Order: sequence, then C-alpha cells, then structure tokens
Amino acid sequence: MKSLYVKFVVITIGIMIFSGIFAFLISNTYYQQKLKPYNDQKNTKIALDIAEFTSSHPDLNLKEYLENISSIGYQIFLVDSSGKESYFGAPFRENTLSDSTKEQVINGDIFHGILNFPQETFVTGFFANELKNSIGVPLTHNEGKYALFLRPDIKLLFNEMHILFGWLLALTIIVSIVMVIVSTKYLIHPISKLTAATKSLSNGNFNVDLDIARHDELGELSHSFLRMANKLEQTDEMRKEFISNISHDIQSPLSNIKGYTNLLESESISPEEKSNYISIINGEIKRLSTLTKQLLLLASLDRDEDLMKVKQFNVGKQIKELVRNYQWQIGEKGITLGFKLPDIEITGDPSLLNTVWDNLLTNAIKYNKPNGSIEIWMEEKENSVAVTFEDTGIGLNDQEKERIFDRFYRVDSARTRLVEGTGLGLSIVAAIVKLHGGLIHVKSKENEGTIFVIELPVS
Repeated sequence: MKSLYVKFVVITIGIMIFSGIFAFLISNTYYQQKLKPYNDQKNTKIALDIAEFTSSHPDLNLKEYLENISSIGYQIFLVDSSGKESYFGAPFRENTLSDSTKEQVINGDIFHGILNFPQETFVTGFFANELKNSIGVPLTHNEGKYALFLRPDIKLLFNEMHILFGWLLALTIIVSIVMVIVSTKYLIHPISKLTAATKSLSNGNFNVDLDIARHDELGELSHSFLRMANKLEQTDEMRKEFISNISHDIQSPLSNIKGYTNLLESESISPEEKSNYISIINGEIKRLSTLTKQLLLLASLDRDEDLMKVKQFNVGKQIKELVRNYQWQIGEKGITLGFKLPDIEITGDPSLLNTVWDNLLTNAIKYNKPNGSIEIWMEEKENSVAVTFEDTGIGLNDQEKERIFDRFYRVDSARTRLVEGTGLGLSIVAAIVKLHGGLIHVKSKENEGTIFVIELPVS
C-alpha cells in the first residue's frame, strides 16, 4: 500500500505533467490558428521585397546578394527556368519539392509552404527545417526567371535562445519536482505524526507529541487531536476509577452479608443478636439494590433511551410533597428548613425530576451540620424556572466542585466517613437536567455550605 507521501508526490507531479501537456496543446492550437498565418504572411512579404529589389537592380550580383541575405538568418533555395538549383545558408534537412511547384513559382505563382504545412502538434510549422515549409516567390534578374524559396533559419536566429529555453525548461522541471518532494514532506510530516499518535492512543499511551505551532488547518487538527487525547485520558482514568469504586461498593456489602450469614449459622447466638444480624443483612441488600437501580438509570440516560414521559405538572407542589416525606429526618437532625415554592407549571418528566429534587434534598440533609439549616426557593423567569437548594453543610473546595458530577466521586472521606452513599446521585442529577435541556450552577465554600441552582425550561 502506497504511503500518503508517495501518493501526494505522484499526484502533484502528474498534475504538473498534465498541465504542461494541456498548456502545450493550447499553445500549439494558437500557433496553428493565429501565428502560422501571420508567419506565412510576414515571410512572404520579405521574399517579395527581395525579389523586387533584385529585379530593380540588374547590375546586382545575385548570388552574393543571396549569400548576404542568408547570413543574417535565412535559408534560401534558388532554381532557374533551366532547372539549375542553388542553396544559400544552412542546408535544408529535407529538400524534396515537386517540379510542378517549382515551375508554378517560376511562372508567377506564390508558394505558401509555411501556411499549408501539415497541421500537426509540437509547432512543426515553426521548427520543421524542410524545403516544402518555405515561401516561394517568382524572381526576375537580368531577364532571367527564377523561383526563390525562403524560410527563416531558426537555428541561426534562435540558437542561443533555444539552448537557454532548453536549460530553463529542464531546470524548471527539476526544481519543481524537488520543491514538490520537499514541500510534500513538510505537509505530510504532521499527518505522519498524527498517525503515530493514533497508534500510540490505541496502545493506551496518551502522552503524544504533536506540532501545534502551525497556524493552519493541520495545526488546528493537532490542537483538536491533543484535546481529544486529553479527553480520552480523563475518560480512561474515570473508567478505572469507576471500576475500582463499583468493585468496592459491591464487594463491601457482599462481604458484610457473607460475614453476618456465617454468624447466623452459629447456634450460640441470642434471638436479639440474630434479629440484629438479619437487620444488617437487609440493610446491605437494600444498599446493593439502590446501587443497582442507580446504575441502571445512569446506563439508560447514557444511551439516551426514550425514558421521558413528558407532561405538564406543578413543580412547586411536587417539591413540597417531597419535603413532607423527609420531615422526620430533618427533625431528627435538628435542621431548620424553610421554603418558598409557588405553584409553577412546567413541562417535563415528573418522575425523573423528582429524582433530582430527592438527591439534592438528601444530600443537603446528609452533609449538613447538626442544627443547621436548609433553604429551598423557586422563581420563574421569562422562559425558565430556577430551583435553588441552599444548605449550611460541610461545603466544597474548588477541586471538589470540579468533580462532584463524576460518577462514584465522593468528597474527602475524612469529612464524610459517617455518611452513606454511592457517589452516583449527582451524576444522575446532571444527566436528568441535561436531558431536560436545563443547567446546573454550584456555589460552595468549604465548611460554610453549598448552593445548587437548577434552571429548567418551562416547556
């Protein structure tokens, strides 16, 4: 399989060759249609001027005169009525010419050999050094009749020029090919590096080195590739962390269930201990069930399944009912709760949005301080509604705020070791809000509290 570099060089050189051939064919057509008639007309006038001059100067030495004419850049063939032939200047490569043509010129006709030369490619009418590619005019000198055939001596006129043009053409082709090869290598090099970087990514190595100093499409592509590599690295780290966390969160309750099940097999335990062990086992089973349900919900949200059962409902009333369900937990922890929840109708999935309010409220309760407070309020904007949950809990630092929506992420365990949870709640919240086309804003200060603002479109 050819490399991109080889393909680019071959195609570029092919384009150069095709362009050269096409341009030459166009030039040749222009010569045949325009320049050749003009060339014929110009040389006919020169030949007639020579014939007129010799006719008006009978004392002129005809051969010496024609020798002088040939020396300034013409090839001349002279034939008289008796058939005697003379050549002046450079010899013709092909000097065949029919006797009838010679006779017609001697008798007064003009032979337009340049104009009637076969219309072939390669500008043959200009370069063909043949007698039939000449101009023939009648010439009279000292009562003698002649036929004068003349054509420019291309070699004499353009000898140095055609060498110069030959070198110029050769050097142009060579330099063009070299420049194509060098420039192509320059263009293909970053693509080759991108290919190597792709292979590196496929092997799990995310530390790729790319040329991002370029200010063109390839530079932009390199920037995008590095951003993608960083995203993939983050995703890979999240995957590893996800596997580690879920393994821990599943293994821990399973170990507890196994341990207390073994204890239940003992005949020496009292009924109170047995009841306590069964309660613990049921708690761990409930914990596993909650984790499983949350994972299934997240998986469904990730696949963008058609989960939403959209209808219009009163969101203020929904949150009030949720608050009433948690009154005993709030009172048990001595938390003061205040809310301002006007009746506002929105269009969305009541079940999924109830999961959002449930997660935010339970977090506000779990992470709050004893005798703390929770404030919930809602305000309607032009095309949206903003629901705010504010607590006086442990709060978050800047690093924690950046990661709270990551799956299984939990804040510093030293501050939350007594708080149960799976670390999936806020991930579910973010996914549901995004599914509704809404936004989440978080404001928090460590050891002072946290504010979550959920902004949802009304319809």
